[in-house]
Amino acid sequence: MRPGAPAGGAGAGAVLEARGLHAAQGGAEVLHGVDLRLAAGSWTAVVGPNGAGKSTLLKALAGLLPPSRGELLLQGRPLAHVGARARARAIAWLGQNEATADDLSVHDVAMLGRLPHRAWLAPPAAADQAAVERALRATHAWAWRDRPLGSLSGGERQRVLLARALAVQAPIVLMDEPLANLDPPHQADWLAMARALAAEGRTVVSVLHELPAALRADALVIVARGRIVHHGASGDAATHHALEAVFDRRIAVHAVAGQWIAVAR
Repeated sequence: MRPGAPAGGAGAGAVLEARGLHAAQGGAEVLHGVDLRLAAGSWTAVVGPNGAGKSTLLKALAGLLPPSRGELLLQGRPLAHVGARARARAIAWLGQNEATADDLSVHDVAMLGRLPHRAWLAPPAAADQAAVERALRATHAWAWRDRPLGSLSGGERQRVLLARALAVQAPIVLMDEPLANLDPPHQADWLAMARALAAEGRTVVSVLHELPAALRADALVIVARGRIVHHGASGDAATHHALEAVFDRRIAVHAVAGQWIAVAR
C-alpha cells in the first residue's frame, strides 16, 4: 500500500464484528473485551508480539472458539445463530499446522473447500470442479493436482491448503500465518492474491509475523496482551507509532520506494 493510503472499506457497514469479546484457551482467558469491525472490500492484517492473542482472535472470529463473553456478528446477525453450513459458506479458514490426510490427492484436498456447497454425498458439480481448478491455478498447484498431499514439501502443502480455502469462494477469508513455509516468489503471489480478493469486495483478515507484508494491507489490527491496542490504516502515522511501541521500539517503520517497511533498530 502506498504511504498515506486510507484503509479499505472506510464508511462501509461491518461484515464481521466483535463486541466486548472475551475468549479463553486451556482454562485461561486470552482475549479481554475486544471490539472490532471489519468491512467488505478490505484486507486487514493482525499483528503483535508472540503470545499477544492474534491466533485466538482469528479463531474466535471464525466461530471456531466460542466466546466466554461478548458477541460476534456476521452481517449483523449473531454468529451463534448462523447454521454450520451457512457459516462455512460465508467464512473460509486457513489455520496453522492443519492436519489433513496425507494420502488424499491435492485435488481432493482442495475439493474439501466445496463441501459447504454440496448436498450430503452428492458428487462434485461442474461449478465445484471449476472453483477447485481456479483455486489450484491461483496457488500454482494445478500441475501436481494428482499427487498425494504427503509427498509435498511444507511450502507446497501450504499452497494446497490455501487453495482449499479459496475454493470455498466465501465473502470472508481468515488466514492464520498464510506465509509460513512459502518462498519469496510465492509470498509475493499471496500478497497479490490478498489484494485481488479485497478488490473483488471480499473481507480478508490475516495474522502475519512478516511486518513488511502486513504493512501492505489496508489496515492493521495491533494486538497486545489479549487486547486491540490500535486499529487503523496501514499508512497512518498513528498506526506506525503504535506498531513501533508494541514491539518496544525495537523496530522502525519507513517509506521506501513508495511502500512502508519495518526494520530492526
